[in-house]
Amino acid sequence: MKKTWTLDVKQHEDGDFFIEFPDEVLEGAGWRAGDTIEWIDNKDGSWTLKKRETQLVLVECISQFRQRYVVEVPIGVDDFGNDKANWALDTVTMEEAKEFSQEHLGETIVSHRVVTPEEVLKLCDKDNAYCSSWTDEHKMDTFVTKWNEDDVT
Repeated sequence: MKKTWTLDVKQHEDGDFFIEFPDEVLEGAGWRAGDTIEWIDNKDGSWTLKKRETQLVLVECISQFRQRYVVEVPIGVDDFGNDKANWALDTVTMEEAKEFSQEHLGETIVSHRVVTPEEVLKLCDKDNAYCSSWTDEHKMDTFVTKWNEDDVT
């Protein structure tokens, strides 16, 4: 059963027009604050409003960097005949070297899948423990990239 409502268009003091949606209308339409609503002209002086349907897609990537270290080591070979220059590799491997520079080489997408808002919030708490006390709305606003019609080419 399709529900319909008739709402008055009101005008702010600055001349802008607006429609106030009572809680009953929001609840009946299945809308909530923050939803994107599409306005469809019925070409008869009336409009149909419907919630823009979207989905959440989790995209997992690896990010690559070229890092440089400059490590001072003795000249020569060790007791086993190995070049002491190789000691620099051990210093870097043991994470004891100072970083000299780095360059981001890019990201590679390794997987993607459609996720529910509940999955997003669960992952958010797991991956970003510092925000576990935030409201669900704040987490979604902070960490989810919203779809913007203007971004589509």
